[in-house]
Amino acid sequence: MWKVPAKLLAQLGDELSAWGVALAALVAGGLLTGALAIATQTFYKQQLRQRFELLAGERYSRIAERFEEQEQRLDGLRRFFSYSNEVTPSEFAGFARPLLRRTQAFSWAPRVEGSQRVAFERASSERLQMPYGIRDRSADGTWQPAAARDLYYPILYTQATSQQPQPIGFDLRGQPLRAATLARALSPGSMAVSAPLDMLNVEPGYSRGLLIVAPVFSEPATEGAVPRGYVMALLSLRQLINESLPTEADDDLVVRIYDLSSGGAHEVLFDSGNQPAALSLVSSELLHLADHHFQLDIRPSVDFLQANRSSAVAVVGIFGGLLSLLLATLLYSLFSQRQRALGLVARRTAELRVSEQSLRETHNQLRSVLDAATQVAIIATSLKGVVSTFNAGAERMLGYSAGEALGHLTLEDLVQPEELHRRAHTLSLRYGREIGAGQAMFAETVREGGTQPVDWTLVRKDGSHLLANMLVTTVLDEQGLWVGYLAICIDVTERRRVHEALAARDRLLEKLSAEVPGGIYQYRLDADGHSCFPYASQGLHDIYEVDLALLREDATVVFQRIHPDDLERVRQSVRYSAEHLTPWREEYRVCLPRAGLRWVRGEATPEIGEHACTLWHGYLTDISDLKRVEEELRALSVTDALTGIHNRRYFQDRLGSELERARRDGLALAVIMLDIDHFKRINDQYGHAVGDLVLRTLCQRIGQRLRRTDVFCRLGGEEFMVLCPGSDAEQARLLALKLWHGVREVPVEGVGRVTASFGVAGWRDGEGADALLLRADAGVYAAKMAGRDRVEGELP
Repeated sequence: MWKVPAKLLAQLGDELSAWGVALAALVAGGLLTGALAIATQTFYKQQLRQRFELLAGERYSRIAERFEEQEQRLDGLRRFFSYSNEVTPSEFAGFARPLLRRTQAFSWAPRVEGSQRVAFERASSERLQMPYGIRDRSADGTWQPAAARDLYYPILYTQATSQQPQPIGFDLRGQPLRAATLARALSPGSMAVSAPLDMLNVEPGYSRGLLIVAPVFSEPATEGAVPRGYVMALLSLRQLINESLPTEADDDLVVRIYDLSSGGAHEVLFDSGNQPAALSLVSSELLHLADHHFQLDIRPSVDFLQANRSSAVAVVGIFGGLLSLLLATLLYSLFSQRQRALGLVARRTAELRVSEQSLRETHNQLRSVLDAATQVAIIATSLKGVVSTFNAGAERMLGYSAGEALGHLTLEDLVQPEELHRRAHTLSLRYGREIGAGQAMFAETVREGGTQPVDWTLVRKDGSHLLANMLVTTVLDEQGLWVGYLAICIDVTERRRVHEALAARDRLLEKLSAEVPGGIYQYRLDADGHSCFPYASQGLHDIYEVDLALLREDATVVFQRIHPDDLERVRQSVRYSAEHLTPWREEYRVCLPRAGLRWVRGEATPEIGEHACTLWHGYLTDISDLKRVEEELRALSVTDALTGIHNRRYFQDRLGSELERARRDGLALAVIMLDIDHFKRINDQYGHAVGDLVLRTLCQRIGQRLRRTDVFCRLGGEEFMVLCPGSDAEQARLLALKLWHGVREVPVEGVGRVTASFGVAGWRDGEGADALLLRADAGVYAAKMAGRDRVEGELP
């Protein structure tokens, strides 16, 4: 009579237990969701800080680079003046104008002593072709002649981005702020930056800026020397910072630059103007420009905060709550069905006992079959891995007797522990959950279509190791349920040793071929004409830019890379080497998709292979650099270093070949010899540098008037020769007149008009090279005797 109340009480207890577990899961899920939300918010703030620091660091680097760029440009302008004795307005404009990017103006202010003022103003007016005077600017902004001083630094040249008139003649020493800046830059290589000032004649939006000055000394600078003058740059930080950077509407950063030269409150030299975000993020850096320091403050803008908003916290809260509720519902369902699950387990246990009895009955039959496989180890285990079958092959392979193994050993005991733990770790990472060492051997046994064998290191009874290929499968009962595992092992120690030896040989070959310049290869030519590369090192890919796998099938693509002018020669040399079994050596060009035209040198030794094929073993190397050096040396050997035209050696070789062609084909041939008049006087009066300029200018003018077939050479000193193939003496004389006009019609800068004396001679049948040149030289001599600056036709 107590059975019914006890059953109801058990059901009531199970129901209360299910509700308790569900409530505990809901509370734990809520706490975990809260923790995740807090962690997500912390991570978001950390990520926001990292993004800001990355943007601020990049912005600081760009601004610092622009400051350094301004110093380098001003230093380049200083060197330009230091190494020039005199700079004209056009030369200054040509050098300074390209430097004006992000700079308001570049200027030059020379040093003028008070006693030199009048002469300097007169000379500057002539040079600038406009009235020029040294001026001061009054407090009301009007210009007036500068007061008398012992020393002036007036602006002489200027180049500016503004279209407004520039303050030419403005004396820097007449304004205290600019004079103080000059006083800080008195040593060679120094620079000084002024305090913030209002720049003159600059667009209103850029008028507030900085003045950078650099002293210019005569080279070489001596100790105690005074500057020849100052080169200057006017900078507007608004122009310098804003150009090529994000606009105010798109900028994620708020940028301010403060001048640190003033005491107390520092002046803001630049403000990006966008609204800062309400974040406690700020990056302060120190900027350096010459001898001046500025503070750079960077804060995130409202756009930065909007671009980096995150809804992760809300998502975590919503999904965490839903998951907690779902988990509580699932646990309630599971615990409420516990009684039914226990009944099902009891029925399954009874069924397994029946299956176990059936397995015992068939065990003796299977044992005789398993023991017959003496070369293969067959090991069966229970679901827990305990050995239940251990055949004769397993005893011979592992050294354990069946009595020692059955019921005492597990399959895990027979595997090297380090390898087992390593496989378990790999499987844990793959499946995203912890896989124990005992499960590592069975984790992949169930797959559709079976499983694949895996190599394992087994441990014998004596402690020695054995490499085996093991296939692990599941053992199922009549209902398809797992009852154990079956492992089949084959000793592969010797096979692995052979494979490792072959792999070591391949690695050694690859290493050796990688150290050889170029590529090592084996080339095969079959009797039917098909060819391929059975072996090709990585260097062959670099030489031909072809996939090595493709070369192993067909070598046609290699011949497609060879230059068309060299292809037939290479093919013939390969055929000749195959027919006579002689070493093959060739140099040829290849046309590559990426590298373009390259030179290749190849050598190989042939031998007869199977099926009447020919095998070559050899190497290829890129000799493009060697060919380029040879070409450069050849060009240098026939080129005059000063003028760039052909030299005497080239002329003599070319004259010999043209004389031979004229005799053979009955063609006309003439030469023109010219000598610069009074060239020694030019060298003595103006120096050899000017003399070299005269030679180069004359060569340029003559070269522009010659035909493509004419050969222009320098014999030495001021003597030149023009070889005119296909022209007779009269045609050469007309050409000489044209060259004579081209030489004398335009003066040479710094020298004036330069003239030359010309002599013409036409080749006569039976005449040699020396006789022809002697008659041309006689023509030059006759022209000089007749007063120079003329063309003397062919003499009898």
